[in-house]
Amino acid sequence: MSSGSGSPCEVSVIIATFRREKLVLEALASALSQDGVSVEAIVVDDSPDASARKAIESVRDPRVRYLVHAPPTGGKPGSVRNEGARHARGRFVHFLDDDDRLADGALRALVDALTNSPHLGMAFGRVVPFGDNERILARETAYFDRAARNAARIRGRKLRFALQMLFGEGLFVNSACMVSREVFSASGGYDTSLAIAEDTEFYLRVGRAHGFAFVDRPVLHYRTGGESLTSAVKSGGWDERVLVTYGTMYEKYRRDFGVSEFLALKVLGRLSRLPWIQRV
Repeated sequence: MSSGSGSPCEVSVIIATFRREKLVLEALASALSQDGVSVEAIVVDDSPDASARKAIESVRDPRVRYLVHAPPTGGKPGSVRNEGARHARGRFVHFLDDDDRLADGALRALVDALTNSPHLGMAFGRVVPFGDNERILARETAYFDRAARNAARIRGRKLRFALQMLFGEGLFVNSACMVSREVFSASGGYDTSLAIAEDTEFYLRVGRAHGFAFVDRPVLHYRTGGESLTSAVKSGGWDERVLVTYGTMYEKYRRDFGVSEFLALKVLGRLSRLPWIQRV
């Protein structure tokens, strides 16, 4: 399925999908319904049987392109997103997970943030969880409320951003972020060696190197069907894949920004667990 047009657009929304034929249509609809911004949507299917083809072709919107990632990655969404980005024509790129939904006006708000500050590489906004499990929903809502307060406090400060991403609770999820296509290309995209939390590693690199904007309004409706990796990691739910990702993050940070800066942030990260430091 192709848009059949080479005309530029403001935002390329890239949706990596794997056997979520119904949910991906909801994600896609939330992108296509954005007001005040020109959008193309690129759906990249990582299933070996191209299971989403029929669903996406039923949309019949010239702004939509459907691609099949071949061969399938076996569960590495970073590779699938990178493939979609290679086909993007927008000035900005937004990677939307196939079970999430963009909030009304989200893309316009994120585009404005980056257009008003063209030296910045990325923008992100508030995450609003939804779901049927009341216990998980309450926990995730509290988590992302804290994330928004933290983001507001560190607004524009690269080192505080790096501190939070390396050693604190996460500030966002993948679908809440927009990045300029130029910065995405310069950064090399997602690290395809990572099997999990590859978005955390990617946006840490982009935000520390190029700066970021926080848009203090909802940009994403985040589905909470089960245990969240984001909150599980920060509450001690580390498995081997997460350890590999964070080890890679730490190694890259030391290489790119220096051992001294990394160690200083690590010490501050430990101190920041004390109540007094929260008031500084």
